[in-house]
Amino acid sequence: MQQRRLGSQGLQVSAIGLGCMGMSQSYGPADEQQSVATIHRALDLGVSFLDTADMYGPFTNERLVGRAVAGHREEVVLATKFGNQRRPDGSWVGINGRPDYVHQACDASLQRLGVDHIDLYYQHRVDRSVPVEETWGAMAELVQAGKVRFLGISEAAPATLRRANAVHPVTALQSEYSLFTRDPEGELLDTVRELGVGFVAYSPLGRGFLTGTVTSTDGFTENDFRRTAPRFQAENFDRNLEVVERVRRLAEDKGITAGQLAIAWVLAQGDDVVPIPGTKRVAYLEENVAALQLRLDQEDLAAIDQAAPRGVAAGERYLPWQLANVNA
Repeated sequence: MQQRRLGSQGLQVSAIGLGCMGMSQSYGPADEQQSVATIHRALDLGVSFLDTADMYGPFTNERLVGRAVAGHREEVVLATKFGNQRRPDGSWVGINGRPDYVHQACDASLQRLGVDHIDLYYQHRVDRSVPVEETWGAMAELVQAGKVRFLGISEAAPATLRRANAVHPVTALQSEYSLFTRDPEGELLDTVRELGVGFVAYSPLGRGFLTGTVTSTDGFTENDFRRTAPRFQAENFDRNLEVVERVRRLAEDKGITAGQLAIAWVLAQGDDVVPIPGTKRVAYLEENVAALQLRLDQEDLAAIDQAAPRGVAAGERYLPWQLANVNA
């Protein structure tokens, strides 16, 4: 398995990771046995960078990942997050970056995961009511206590990233990045590289859209969040489907799937970029990992850029209330 370096503090991860959220929420019914088998297959393939968060489930995803990696701890780079506070019944509390909560959330995650330390601990969303310096001061204390090895932040604006990094080195910024979401290009990626921060790309498959297998919303179950996601609605869906078809044709010409082309494109954006496509099925995992073998030349990249230029996706990536703490 190829390795990539995240940040300048020495964290090495597999060049592709595994997003585990969908094993517990947002993408239809959960199947723990299937999900654990997928995680085990990921480890067999050398995909050691696993991504979860306390809010996924809520709380159930960390427990699932913890059970799956039991006995394999030394093989895993374990990333989790705090800051999106939910109650056990799933109801929403809010964004929480208070220092006391940082410590509480970390201890709870360690217990659910069944580990004595977290490799990469992210502030999941920035709390606009708490100076990021205060949140990161508490996060730095977790590193000093040995509970966390490296620190990250998700969906933060360039200025916020600089402020956090001034308190403690930021190892990774995690943000959505795909052919459908090229927002990080420009100031954010420039800032990441100036500061020596790694970039973790979540939803590199556009929430499954870029696989080319989503041709209708009829099959989405009641608990699939894409039923209300803007890019999957009415005219937006039809327009985005046209983009996917262009990507699919380019992939077909190369004898690969649209999803593999989409992942290969993200990988080609720099050695400091690590995509973490999510899946709960072994077959899709294996397909995603195979994208590592692809090499896109300048002609390929130009053709992809023409098929899916920056800003091409129709519709916002989140509902308005979900966007409130994005790019904070």
